[in-house]
Amino acid sequence: MAVEVGAQAPDFELKDQHGTPVKLSQHRGKKIVLIFYPLAFTGVCGRELDAVRDEFAPELPDDVLLLTVSVDSMFAHRTWADQQGYTFPLLSDFWPHGAAAKAYGVFDEEGGVARRATFVIDGEGVVRWSVVNPISQARDLAEYRKVLADLP
Repeated sequence: MAVEVGAQAPDFELKDQHGTPVKLSQHRGKKIVLIFYPLAFTGVCGRELDAVRDEFAPELPDDVLLLTVSVDSMFAHRTWADQQGYTFPLLSDFWPHGAAAKAYGVFDEEGGVARRATFVIDGEGVVRWSVVNPISQARDLAEYRKVLADLP
């Protein structure tokens, strides 16, 4: 069961594609769009993150932080980010395997990957919106924009 809207967002510390630790709670005061995806170098994930790179990330205001998470290693993320031009953080939930995805209730035990889930977290660390799609189904960026526009 995914973390419910209105609940405190579980804290985590994961390394980005450059090996830099990113701790969720260190970004209080900012709105966070937290995107879990199954695996790098896959079709749906690539198309989604390309759309995030091209259509979503460039228009984000300064008070919004975009974080993406998968169970891939930091090294796989670095290679993928370099190949695709992803400049936003790709966080590695590699070890303990899927711990952040499990904390958010979006780890697929059978597949060993995160489900396709997004959480919008306010500046106080409270989940204000979420969506969990089947692994094969991309999410709608327009929903992210609407939710962010409605947050104070």
